Amino acid sequence: MEIKKTIQDAINKQINAELYSAYLYLSMSAYAESINLPGFAHWLKMQVQEEIEHAMKMYDFVFSRAGKVVLDKIDQPQTEWKSIQEVFNDTYEHEKKVTEMINSLVDISREEKDKATELFLQWFVTEQVEEEASADEVVQKLKRVHDDPSGLMILDAEMAKRINHKEETKNGKD
Repeated sequence: MEIKKTIQDAINKQINAELYSAYLYLSMSAYAESINLPGFAHWLKMQVQEEIEHAMKMYDFVFSRAGKVVLDKIDQPQTEWKSIQEVFNDTYEHEKKVTEMINSLVDISREEKDKATELFLQWFVTEQVEEEASADEVVQKLKRVHDDPSGLMILDAEMAKRINHKEETKNGKD
């Protein structure tokens, strides 16, 4: 079944948003590296990989429906923050925006009565629940640590242990 143009265009826009998310998280990772928080930088690099995987799932889906992927320019992300707390506050807010975009895609697929796309998007709906929860968990930990250097270093070491979804699946955690 060929994809409708309205859905194709909306998914192409979301592919761009997912790639922008990867670019934003890479910029955040660079910031974390610059303030000597390699664990946080690692956590953010894992997030980069996830966002690229999301974009590629959508890319493949458009082609599986005989559609056309049209890539647009990716906006330059922010490069400076006041603190790692601000980075993760922004991460959480960004994930909430992405959730709104995914929900909008679901609405479009329902308006177009495109069950295949709606079903495909359910994975992303579930994924966004995890994405928001994960970002919020780090925000809450950073709030507890506040400006305590020892606590921040412990948390940085914890962030360094994050593995990507593929490794989780390989290790039987998924």
